[in-house]
Amino acid sequence: MSITHFKTALCATAALAVTLGANAAQAQDAQGAVEEVIVTGTRDSNRTPFTTLAPVDVLNAQTLQASATAQLGENLAQQIPSFIVQKLPTSDGLQFIRPATLRNLSPDQTLVLVNGKRFHRSAFLGSRGAQGPDLAQIVTTAVGRMEVLRDGASAQYGSDAIAGVINILLDEKPGFTAFAQSGQFFEGDGQTNRVGGRAGFVFPEGGHASVTFEMADQGLTSRSRQRQDAIDFAKAHPGIAIDNPVQRWGNPDLTTYQLAANAALPVGPAELYAFGTYTSTEGMNDINWRNPDQNPAIYRTVAVFPGFDLRNIYPGGFTPHEGIKARDFQTVGGLRLKDSDVFTWDASLSYGQNSSRFVLNNSINASMGPDSPRNFYLGQLKQSEVNANLDAVWRVPVGLAEPLNVAFGAESRKETYTISEGDPASYAVGPGAAAGLAPNSNGFPGFGPSQAGEWDQTSYAGYLDVEAQFSEQFSAGAALRYEDFSEFGDTVNGKVAARYQFSEGVAVRASYSTGFRAPTPGQLNSTSTSQGLDTVTLQLFTSGRLSPVIPVAAFLGAKPLQPEESDTLTAGLVWRTDVGLSGSLDAYRINVDKRFSTSPTVTVTPAIRAQLIAQGVPGAESFTSINWFTNDFDTQTSGIDAVVNYNRDLGPGRIALMAAYNYNKTEVRSGNLSGNPTQKLLFETSRPKQNLTASATYTIGPIELMSRARYYGEWTDSTGNATGEIFQAFGAITLVDVAATWTINPNVSLRVGAENVFDTYPDEAVFQASRGLVYSRNAPYDTNGGQYYARLNLRF
Repeated sequence: MSITHFKTALCATAALAVTLGANAAQAQDAQGAVEEVIVTGTRDSNRTPFTTLAPVDVLNAQTLQASATAQLGENLAQQIPSFIVQKLPTSDGLQFIRPATLRNLSPDQTLVLVNGKRFHRSAFLGSRGAQGPDLAQIVTTAVGRMEVLRDGASAQYGSDAIAGVINILLDEKPGFTAFAQSGQFFEGDGQTNRVGGRAGFVFPEGGHASVTFEMADQGLTSRSRQRQDAIDFAKAHPGIAIDNPVQRWGNPDLTTYQLAANAALPVGPAELYAFGTYTSTEGMNDINWRNPDQNPAIYRTVAVFPGFDLRNIYPGGFTPHEGIKARDFQTVGGLRLKDSDVFTWDASLSYGQNSSRFVLNNSINASMGPDSPRNFYLGQLKQSEVNANLDAVWRVPVGLAEPLNVAFGAESRKETYTISEGDPASYAVGPGAAAGLAPNSNGFPGFGPSQAGEWDQTSYAGYLDVEAQFSEQFSAGAALRYEDFSEFGDTVNGKVAARYQFSEGVAVRASYSTGFRAPTPGQLNSTSTSQGLDTVTLQLFTSGRLSPVIPVAAFLGAKPLQPEESDTLTAGLVWRTDVGLSGSLDAYRINVDKRFSTSPTVTVTPAIRAQLIAQGVPGAESFTSINWFTNDFDTQTSGIDAVVNYNRDLGPGRIALMAAYNYNKTEVRSGNLSGNPTQKLLFETSRPKQNLTASATYTIGPIELMSRARYYGEWTDSTGNATGEIFQAFGAITLVDVAATWTINPNVSLRVGAENVFDTYPDEAVFQASRGLVYSRNAPYDTNGGQYYARLNLRF
């Protein structure tokens, strides 16, 4: 959407707002209200954040939507200090599908639910093979509230719930809302325009329905300086114009369209329900510049292509543009009986799919010479999941303070992972390869026939989850879950928890659980390889990552992946008062064994190749160097979460204060990573150990003022040097956000704000500085500087 079109839409929306506001009656503002009863980490319908057996954060819609970003994960990272979302510019797919981590554990060690149902994972395999859900696929304005369980819960929910569980609850309130928002960074780039609306209904005979739409258009940012090799090239070739910078490091150009629907209808004593989400994303960003003077494998003139010289096409070099066209959707339907004090049940079926089609523009397959296209379709990754669930809760009177809460159920899940081929030119080894020209689309080889395929995995599970209120002071719970997977066998996990309340406002709680994360079909079976041509023997060769079950990898020591396994201990204190002060303090320790990583690269020497061929191993003659995913190392993560809230009337208004602090330390206990001091140190220190979020909101009449500070402690990155200064330490940083909201009338409000209002930047990075990078691509916070925004909200 162009700026002109957006301004037109904004003016039209404002005009509609004034008309509505002039004639509307007073409406109750329930946007910020949060239901006290929680539904995550417990199947007892009477639990609250104060009475639950494990720590649960509750975030309301107003909090989640009060941000410049359109992405749900980034909103959450501003609220919960132990939750981090990285930007990762120029990092292939990760710059579009950003990894989110809770307590510095892997992105796929946090389970994501929508309305209590498992949300599918992304199709993209990230760092160390992590394949977690992508929170950006869920439209923020459809969320009624979010619950974050900070405790292990595999015994209750199954695979992935090691760090915790994020449960996104879609809004059910009636009414019509719309908004328009625009903003940009202080540097004048990265303009982000958003428009959206929501319509919610309640039916006379019971039930509800709602639909939400949002469009967001995010512009490019560049926090770069000219590369030194580009400066040298310009001096050597003064007659050739090149861009400054030749390569951008920053946010991609990104356009998203999102939908969400949520409905329920009574059917006799039961309720029929359905909900779903849909997101379409298109994005583009730079990858590394190709220098004509330093890339003979691309720019060399050869006799195979007489008269062809790539300098005539890209005289000043070229910067490939990597792009993504992604689709994500989930549909869930079910029937439930929920309005009973004795027995309730819920039967549901869900289907979710995430697919990413990758493109590479402004590039070349040098080995094809003049026959090479400039733009390539690289192929598609697709993850699909089918879940069938039957859950029940029976409240059994057994003479305790409250009936015994007995929950039980079963689940069936099928995951399918698909890799589809790209254009033949994207993976071709052309005739120029014999003369030393590089094959494949330059910058990102496409997926070839050897990588394409479809794989699946099925699992079946059953669980029992019991909670008992033994007295007014003491409650306890226990859960047990059995799950069997088609690819590696079965697993049993358990959890016990207890809580003792000393007084009306003070209680202690503790839990111990075991957990697991099952390897996915993508991790078990996918490969990521490229082909080349040996210019001496003129034989094709293959290098890259293989599936650990491929015979060549197995011969060299690869073993089928096993589940990552964990045990978690949590203990803490929770309190509340009648003067508006409440909080919690929780300590935790999480051991994770058999964590996934990539094996060291093995060079296939002629002697090894001869052994492989002698044993009849398929494909042995073509491999030169390979690695694979493996259960590599064990870790221990320990830390403290502290949360304090204070709400009270102050003067003519009301103030709300919040502070959340996280101390988190991860240590590698054993495994291959422990034998590599460099990688071990980076793994343990690449995230801050200390993070803090504190905010103050003051409401006086129609005006709300908000300020928030986000503190990130010290962390370490690589310098990229093999000797000398191998590491770079980054100091602590504090980012400050401010916003003001004016409720013009019951139907119209205007919010203006600035995030990182003091335009604070971190230390400059050493790693890849020679390529024009200024700030570390691995930073755990945004490095684009300050940004401001304005948002118009309508309610009618």
